[in-house]
Amino acid sequence: MAEIVIVENREAAGELVAAEIARLIRARPDAVLGLATGSTPLPVYEALPAELAGVDVSQVRGFALDEYVGLDPDHPESYRSVIRREVIEPLGLDPSRVRVPDGSLPGIEHHGDDYDAAIAEAGGVDLQILGIGTDGHIGFNEPGSSFASRTRVKTLTRQTREDNARFFESIDEVPMHCITQGLGTILEARHLVLLAFGAGKADAVAGAVEGPVTSSLPGSAIQLHPHVTVVVDEAAASALADADYYRYAWAHKPQWQGL
Repeated sequence: MAEIVIVENREAAGELVAAEIARLIRARPDAVLGLATGSTPLPVYEALPAELAGVDVSQVRGFALDEYVGLDPDHPESYRSVIRREVIEPLGLDPSRVRVPDGSLPGIEHHGDDYDAAIAEAGGVDLQILGIGTDGHIGFNEPGSSFASRTRVKTLTRQTREDNARFFESIDEVPMHCITQGLGTILEARHLVLLAFGAGKADAVAGAVEGPVTSSLPGSAIQLHPHVTVVVDEAAASALADADYYRYAWAHKPQWQGL
């Protein structure tokens, strides 16, 4: 089962995960990071500069989870722009070593295969950061996505477009399609770290961790992975039936094991 870590707030979560990423990079300077976007991973990215002070990050590689289809790459809400603004520039990463799925329309039919091939060529993702949607999606794998799915174009649900409308002037500006790593691609990462904050994510977290494994809740795919860490605040943990056990297990975990 996944390791569930319940922390006081999102800042504590960010510091915990950032420390693990820094440990990974110190041990493997050319580590491959799987990068999520949105508000959920921001505490991690904000805590990383302090954790990486004095650490050589010139060889670190990264792969973003997804991108909008048909959105200008220079649009401030394209994930290429977001990754550059929130990850590459603050951490001082080499932009040429960080890739985002190609959402341009020419050649879109093979961009997914090209992206999976690039991840494989890099040796796979060492640590994949994930958020989870209110409907249980991870990446842009909406309910009904196959657990064997690869990077591909998907149609966004109305709910996801409404959730993301806060980043645009209106929901009408939110693209209808995206290109996203599939659940099968995500599950190939060596370590999955899923973060969730707030009561609005409580049901999705409980379903992903304690519910049945079902394509109706794509986040439940993490139960099929051998190394998963779920880091949540108290509000996001409020629907977990076994929260007391998770707290007990974390409090008594050998320190040398890390996340």
